[in-house]
Amino acid sequence: MATIAVPRPALPPKNASQRGNTPVNSPSPLQTLGLASPPQLPGSVPIPIPNSPVSLYEYTSEEDSGSYTHSPSPSHPRALSQASLLYPPDDFVRLDGDHVSIYEIDAASVAEALDYASRQLLPPPSLVFPWLHGLHPDNHTQRTYFDGHHCPPGNTPNCLRAITIVKADGNLGFARLKGAIAPSEFMRSGTAPEFIDADPLMGLSVRNFHIQPTKVAATSDIVVYGLDPDENRKVAWQIAVAQQRWRNKQLAQARNVPVYNSFVCTSPFSAFEENHGSLVAIDASGNPTGRVLDLVQQEHEEMRNMTETSEICHNVYLGPSPEPGSAEEQRFDVLIECTDTGRLDPSAIQFIAEHPRELPRPTSICFPSSGSIMPPTWSQAESDAILNTCKWIHHIAHNTVPESHAISSQNRDIDAQQHVESHKSAADAGGRKILIHCTDGYTESTLLAIAYFSYNTGLPVPDAWLRLHTTERRNFFAYPSDVSLLSAISPRLLCESPMSSGKSLDDMTKLLKSEPSWFSDLDGSLPSRILDYLYLGNLVHANNPDLLAQLNIHQILSIGESASWSEEDLQKWGSDNICFVEGIQDNGIDPLTKEFGRCLEFIGEINPFRVRLVCGRKD
Repeated sequence: MATIAVPRPALPPKNASQRGNTPVNSPSPLQTLGLASPPQLPGSVPIPIPNSPVSLYEYTSEEDSGSYTHSPSPSHPRALSQASLLYPPDDFVRLDGDHVSIYEIDAASVAEALDYASRQLLPPPSLVFPWLHGLHPDNHTQRTYFDGHHCPPGNTPNCLRAITIVKADGNLGFARLKGAIAPSEFMRSGTAPEFIDADPLMGLSVRNFHIQPTKVAATSDIVVYGLDPDENRKVAWQIAVAQQRWRNKQLAQARNVPVYNSFVCTSPFSAFEENHGSLVAIDASGNPTGRVLDLVQQEHEEMRNMTETSEICHNVYLGPSPEPGSAEEQRFDVLIECTDTGRLDPSAIQFIAEHPRELPRPTSICFPSSGSIMPPTWSQAESDAILNTCKWIHHIAHNTVPESHAISSQNRDIDAQQHVESHKSAADAGGRKILIHCTDGYTESTLLAIAYFSYNTGLPVPDAWLRLHTTERRNFFAYPSDVSLLSAISPRLLCESPMSSGKSLDDMTKLLKSEPSWFSDLDGSLPSRILDYLYLGNLVHANNPDLLAQLNIHQILSIGESASWSEEDLQKWGSDNICFVEGIQDNGIDPLTKEFGRCLEFIGEINPFRVRLVCGRKD
């Protein structure tokens, strides 16, 4: 066991003009800005409490698990408070107003304070949750849920002292520092500024991520910066008033909370660009610097990479919807958008096939999205429409439009043989490029993509499902209704595929009867490929070991739930390849931090096997 205490580094020496022991009196700044002074409660005047010379968190490491211990006793109001270079603010110039103060800070001190804050241990989850989930007094559903799980009351935790960076004008499209937010995200401005109460009034959710910036801002020292010094000071004063009003509200409810302060950055934005570039997300001209990880932008980028347009068959591509008029859109001759409002209309794609020179490029049509054709609505007409759509896509892609598309069952084999013989010349001619697309390139286009892939390759639907993911490396999502629909039309897709030419009836029958066992348990979705060696899935996936084997997955990490496997399956996989983390539910309450070491050791980046991570939820 090892206990580590991190001492607080000393602040750099400041000259006399920088020291804040003597307040700098400003001429009634609140009245000048038209701000009402916050009402004062008895005993509510902030009393600075000096920081401890060492970090008040102590981290105890015991083998692979970690836990927090606290010193001094948690009964002390400051016992668990995060250390910060901004508190107490004795080394900063103080500007006094009516009952509130703000402090001046330069770019170098901002950078130093942020760096120090980034090195602090996070508080134990039990101290910030369920408060961070949002517990509005009138949201009985949310409160009843957490009360039923014996959670502590959702009072504002005393342990938090974050730093929130605020851009005064609220325009984050330029001159944006790392993590900066707009004043409107957490505060109502006006003559009586106050923090927004972001707790949801109704409903149950343990994923209220959108309220966290607002809630954290109320438990932060707030630094205001911007391009207009006057506006920066105005917003800093507004925040100081809002902080005092919020503190008075907490004290009125007998809640003792730390004192948080408002700082105004006196340095120009250029000081950050020149000396602290690692903090600049977007420069003064509106250009991303690439030096700051924008999580929202990174998520979009990862999603684009995961669903990047690729060719799944000759001249047929699958991917996200391109921007109208973009170079990406101009790559294609035909765009087939899969949407909830799309209709089955094979005559539209037939017309495109038969009139290549009479239509603009690209030509767009729609097709029903995945999951939109429900079992009770199936009919022979719908099956015919899907099959004919696949046929005409194939003709366009291979430039093999027949003189007459009415092919009787008697001469189907002859036509298929002619297609095979003409394939080489058709490929030489190029054919036209077709993009099957939807908004995310992941969901709505799956039904048509699998249907066409099966038709084009002559593979049964289960094999097409797997190969589209493994060989073509496409990530996609389907619904249970898609599984049923594609299973129903699979014989026709296979029999009428150009690749089935020359196959005997016995061969076709064997293919249709050899449905793998894993397909009957498929709910439509496959585990999501996060890395080449790591998949993320759910309990339904975990309970389908044959599917996992087909995906070359040989290890399972199950969080909170245990797969219902037979003894034979367990022996086949081996106990070393299965790791169950018990006692953890996806309920917004149970902490996973103590299990991180064990989980990461099991996954192992150099592991040559596929590893599956099970979240334990069906959805």
